Amino acid sequence: MKTILVIEDEKSISQLYQEELEEEGYKVILASDGTDGIYKLKNENVDLVVLDIKLPNIDGRMAFKEIKKIKKDIPVIVNTAYSQYRSDFEHLKANAYVVKSFDLSELKEAIKKLIG
Repeated sequence: MKTILVIEDEKSISQLYQEELEEEGYKVILASDGTDGIYKLKNENVDLVVLDIKLPNIDGRMAFKEIKKIKKDIPVIVNTAYSQYRSDFEHLKANAYVVKSFDLSELKEAIKKLIG
């Protein structure tokens, strides 16, 4: 079973993602901020990260850089309500950039392409 780390500070969104992704057959680990996400990445066997940009403590851009230092080849999907940051993360080599929606089909499709 593939494991997805979801780094998202909005509890209702992270719970929705957890329910939907577990229904797809993934194990889901939740982190409420960048610091917690980096800790869990170091201590759990994670196959993919879904990362929000606007986070408390360490924001998504800094968290992205730390994630890539820890696990250079791990796929990261930037998932945010802010489409204007797309070019920043394309420059940093995010594997996918998905604008948040309650329809998770685009996010699920990106996950399937990256880890099956």
